[in-house]
Amino acid sequence: MFGLFNKTEMPTSTLPGRSDAMPVPSLHYVNSNPLKGPFPKGMETIYVAMGCFWGAERLLWSVPGVYSTAVGYMAGSTPNPTYREVCTGQTGHTEAVMVVYDPSKVSLERVLKPFWEEHDPTQGMRQGNDVGTQYRSGIYTTTPAQLKTAIETRDAIAKQLNAKGRGKITTEIMAAPEFYYAEDEHQQYLAKNPRGYCGLSGTGVTCPVPQTA
Repeated sequence: MFGLFNKTEMPTSTLPGRSDAMPVPSLHYVNSNPLKGPFPKGMETIYVAMGCFWGAERLLWSVPGVYSTAVGYMAGSTPNPTYREVCTGQTGHTEAVMVVYDPSKVSLERVLKPFWEEHDPTQGMRQGNDVGTQYRSGIYTTTPAQLKTAIETRDAIAKQLNAKGRGKITTEIMAAPEFYYAEDEHQQYLAKNPRGYCGLSGTGVTCPVPQTA
């Protein structure tokens, strides 16, 4: 029956996973800040999914005011999944990026600007040639204020996408479920492998952000 499994649909049963978390480096490969908390006082954390997490993480660690980033898996059912398991479509997870940022230096609107501009949030369970539930679009928030901003930015860019004849935004926005760190080799992958694959492609639509952002 494995051959009949549709990777663009959420699985009705998932792989069992494991109890142990993936070992990851203590420091970010690019900026040498901690990859795991506790983070400095005042930092906030949000998680986004926008297709292949290699390219998404590179976009986000480059935003001024972002303190740290890491890649992992979210919004599925398998505990502590491996990359290979996620790629089967049988864990329900999407490839996500943890973004730790300093709100005194950068607004959430500014953090989300590359998220909305550098992928197509109308494609559903895919991004370009990358097909499957692991490539779905998502924003996973950790505060009520973040949730409000995520919805407001979605509604703002939806108007522009509609004007361009694009479909309805499929991005799932919700309170953050558990984030499972991906394997060491995937952390800051494109800094370690500058010629590595990045299939992200935007729609040409600009996400408006406040002038103070």
